[in-house]
Amino acid sequence: MDHFLYHNGVLCAEDVPVTDIAAAVGTPFYVYSTATLTRHFRLFDEALMGMDHLICFAMKANSNQAVLTLMASLGAGVDVVSGGEYARAKAAGFDGDKIVFSGVGKTREEMRTALLGGIRQFNLESEPEMRRLNQIALELGVVAPVTVRVNPDVDAKTHEKIATGKSENKFGIPIARAPEVYAEIATLPGLRAVGIDVHIGSQLTDLEPFRQAYRKVADLTRTLRAQGHDIIRLDLGGGLGIPYERSNAAPPLPVEYGAMVRHELADLGCEIEIEPGRLIAGNAGILVTEVIYVKSGEGREFVIVDAAMNDLVRPAMYSAHHDIVPVIEPAPGAEQSPFDVVGPVCETGDTFAKQRNLTAMAEGDLIAFRSAGAYGAVMASEYNTRPLIPEVLVKDDQFAVIRARPTYEQIIARDSVPDWL
Repeated sequence: MDHFLYHNGVLCAEDVPVTDIAAAVGTPFYVYSTATLTRHFRLFDEALMGMDHLICFAMKANSNQAVLTLMASLGAGVDVVSGGEYARAKAAGFDGDKIVFSGVGKTREEMRTALLGGIRQFNLESEPEMRRLNQIALELGVVAPVTVRVNPDVDAKTHEKIATGKSENKFGIPIARAPEVYAEIATLPGLRAVGIDVHIGSQLTDLEPFRQAYRKVADLTRTLRAQGHDIIRLDLGGGLGIPYERSNAAPPLPVEYGAMVRHELADLGCEIEIEPGRLIAGNAGILVTEVIYVKSGEGREFVIVDAAMNDLVRPAMYSAHHDIVPVIEPAPGAEQSPFDVVGPVCETGDTFAKQRNLTAMAEGDLIAFRSAGAYGAVMASEYNTRPLIPEVLVKDDQFAVIRARPTYEQIIARDSVPDWL
């Protein structure tokens, strides 16, 4: 469920007509719903009720400071994957003991920053990283809490570019080698193992891959405890999918996921961490764009809009589907016909949809790409010197620009020309 519905014939974000936002900030723009973000976080929190747990919002899905501040106010933790994301987390009000640091390539400086600023745990991805973190912790005179990300070799049955739990993926340590890695951690005075980490991929629409991975983690927990390791925490990653296509069967709900977690892992008595990003933010945002031209091609019609692949790269990168809806509600039973919806960037890949059945459109019409709140603005670029587009947050009948569109002058001013030119 989201809070983007038609009222009096106009698509609204909560109680704000999208046309009002477009008039104020221009197109294209992202708009997020406070009510949807809040509801989706609480669904996860309620799904694990009765178990010691922490919902850590995966910042890589949406890193706007207003969104992060909202998550912190709801009691969330946060999962970060870079020094920049760590800085954002601290600026948004997250305490260090609610920040989990993931990622395969943590640098020395990132480790130092997190150790000095406070950290809940590092999710270690390799033995070289483990040894480096130990060295830096000793230099600082602290002990770093760690989990080891194990790779369970489970096929998440998702897009190959967002699968992370198979043996050929770059993530984690093979689960069969975990006991020897934990044995080495026990000898390193700068590290303290607190748990196990696993994450098998993103946009999963079936609970069975999760179940397979978590059973392997449960077995590993018992093995490590028998070997004397104090495993008190299980980081289960994120990955639960959202319904990008409203016509398709819906993925499992958080309550169903929570029941599965409880069935597989509750008897271990561990604190459970999960790191949802897409399911919290994805359907909490839309991208609104204006039709520039409607162009007739050879055997097809093109709708050319003012948003482009640099604003929303998912269709170009993953062949991802986003439902496309007009901002002005069509008449009941309005005829539809196939269109290619494309942007103005000089790349054939700048295509949002091919032969999508839509109602007739004209220059100046506004359309919205649904389910754009995750991996939209965070993956945007200024390719073709196209300014990053505004982000807007609504609450009830209010809206605020939470990231402004830069001017061309501001973009150019970031460059410098050497004196010898």
